[in-house]
Amino acid sequence: MEEVLAATDRVIDAHKADREALVEILREVNDENGHLTRDDLQRIAERTNLPLSEVYSVASFYSLISLEPLGRHVIRLCQDAPCHVAGGREVREALEHELGIPFGETTLDEQWSLLTTSCIGACAVGPVMMVDNDIFGNLTPEKAREIIARYREADVQDVTPTPQGG
Repeated sequence: MEEVLAATDRVIDAHKADREALVEILREVNDENGHLTRDDLQRIAERTNLPLSEVYSVASFYSLISLEPLGRHVIRLCQDAPCHVAGGREVREALEHELGIPFGETTLDEQWSLLTTSCIGACAVGPVMMVDNDIFGNLTPEKAREIIARYREADVQDVTPTPQGG
């Protein structure tokens, strides 16, 4: 626990505990730790001299900041009207079927989380989703499944040992 709070303290120190940098502090701690814990929020509140309720309110407002642990890969599907009309519902159903979980959940192996989000800013190529920090547009159910397959394949290659020459 102290290691995690030490990382939180480093982020706060980098911003000189400036309450005006609250969103950036929250985002950086989230990125560092994968999500924000109650202890993180408490430490940020104490160090920036802000009420815990305000820190929590700001943290819970932003969809790219999480108060819960998420999977290794996080899919955020745009739920706004342009994406929905362009086929977002079908893409949503394909993602849920492919990963075996509903939106708002994380797979049991902690590899995938499915979340909805407001506009990603790519309405012209809707439906749109983010996988981690990558944006994919013009989605179809088939394309969404192919994208997941590519991430799965890359994950396997990352953990497969390289044959040793001899």
